[in-house]
Amino acid sequence: MFDGIKFPPGALFIITTLKDKGKRCYLVGGCVRDLLLNRSPGEWDLTTDAAPQEVTRLFEKVIPTGIDFGTVTVLIKDIPFEVTTFRRDERYSDGRHPASVTFSKSLEEDLSRRDFTINAMAYDPVSNEFVDKYSGAADAGAGLIRAVGDPVARFGEDGLRSLRACRFAAVLGFTIEENTFAAISKTLPVTKKVAVERVHDELVKMLKAKKPSIGLELMKNSGLLDLFLPELINCLGIEQPPEYHKFDVYWHSLFSCDAAPAGNLVVRLAALLHDISKPACKVEFTFYNHDQTGAELSAEVLKRLKFSNDVIERVANLIRNHMFDYRPAWSDAAVRRFIRRVGIENLDDLFSLRKADTEAMGRNIGDSYLVELKSRIDKIVTEEHALHVKDLKVDGNDVMRELSIPPGPKVGETLDALLEKVLDDPAQNDREVLLKLILELR
Repeated sequence: MFDGIKFPPGALFIITTLKDKGKRCYLVGGCVRDLLLNRSPGEWDLTTDAAPQEVTRLFEKVIPTGIDFGTVTVLIKDIPFEVTTFRRDERYSDGRHPASVTFSKSLEEDLSRRDFTINAMAYDPVSNEFVDKYSGAADAGAGLIRAVGDPVARFGEDGLRSLRACRFAAVLGFTIEENTFAAISKTLPVTKKVAVERVHDELVKMLKAKKPSIGLELMKNSGLLDLFLPELINCLGIEQPPEYHKFDVYWHSLFSCDAAPAGNLVVRLAALLHDISKPACKVEFTFYNHDQTGAELSAEVLKRLKFSNDVIERVANLIRNHMFDYRPAWSDAAVRRFIRRVGIENLDDLFSLRKADTEAMGRNIGDSYLVELKSRIDKIVTEEHALHVKDLKVDGNDVMRELSIPPGPKVGETLDALLEKVLDDPAQNDREVLLKLILELR
C-alpha cells in the first residue's frame, strides 16, 4: 500500500528506537491519510504505547508541548515530530478539551477517540503494519468524511470538529457523509464555545484550498457560517445588475474567493469580503460607497476573527480601492496619484483582486485594461518618480528653516502640498525648485 514511499529518517529513527525498547510506535492521523491520497504530508505525527516520560528519556531533544495529554515533540536534527501516548479521553467539559486523559496500551482504543475515519488510521513503516479499524482507507478512496462512531457524540465532545469537517471537504475535495453533516447543526451550541483563535486557524487553512467555496457553503448550510461570518450570510439573495453579474452577492463573493490566488491569504480574504457591505448600501441595483464602507466592515470582521493588524490593514486597503475605474484618458499625474493612494507594494494584490472579482461576475468581462495600467505604472516606477513625501528632495528640516517655524502640523501640510505639485510635474522634484516653492506656500 505504501510501497516506494520515502519516509522521513527522523520518523523512522523514533519508531525504531521505541521498538528496540519493546514498545509499539506508528505514524498516525493526517500523514497516513495524505500518503493514501498521494499528497505530501505537512507534518508527521506518531503514536506509541510508551509513556511521555519514557519517550523523553530516550531522545536527546524533547519539548513537553502537551505532556499532560500525552504529547511531546521530539526534535531530530531540529525537525519536530509529535509523539503521543495511546490514550483514552474522559468526559469533555468545555466543548474542546477532555477533562482528563487516561494513558492506554491499546492502539485501537486510541484510534476510537479520533474525529474522522480518514484520520483514524495508523501505519508502522518498519513492520509494514497498517491498522484501519474504521475503514478510513475506503472512505478516503470514496472521497468521504465520516465521523468515528456516533457523529453527534464526536462533535459534542469537541466543537472544532465541525469546522474541521468543512475544512477537510474544501481542502480534499471530499463530501461529508450524511449523518456526519447532520450532526453539525445539532451541536452548534458546542461549536459556539470554541476559542476564536481556533476558528481563525481553520478558516486560514480552508482559504488555502483550491475551492474554499466548498467549505464555506457547507458552513452556510449547517449553520456554522451564521455563527462566525453572519455578514456573508446577509449577502445571500442580494441581486446585482444582470448585465454585469450572473450571481447574487453571496455567490459572487465565494466565486471571487475561489478565483483569487490560493497562496495569497490577503487577496483571498479581500476577495471573500470585498462586497460585504453591499446589502447595507443597496439602492435598487446600485451599491453606493460599498468599497469604503466595506473596508470598514471587513476590518471589524477580521478583528473579531483575530487576524493580525497587518492583514487587516492590507485587506481593508484592497477593498477600499477595488472599485478604481481606470481609463486610457488618465493623465500620468492621475496614475501617480493612484500608485500613491494604493501603495506600490499593494498593486499586484489589487490587480489580483480585480481579476478574481471580474472572473466571478460570470459575464466574460475583459480585464485587458489592467495590462495597460500595469505598463504605465512600471514606466513611472522605472523612472523613479516621487510618489511619497519621503521621495522629495527636501524634508521637514528644510521646511522649518525656510519658513522659520517650529515642528508642527504646518510642516506636514507643506510637504504634502509640495508632493501634490511633484505628482503633477515630476520635474519639480529638484531641491532648488522645492526650496522656492516652500516660500511660495507660506
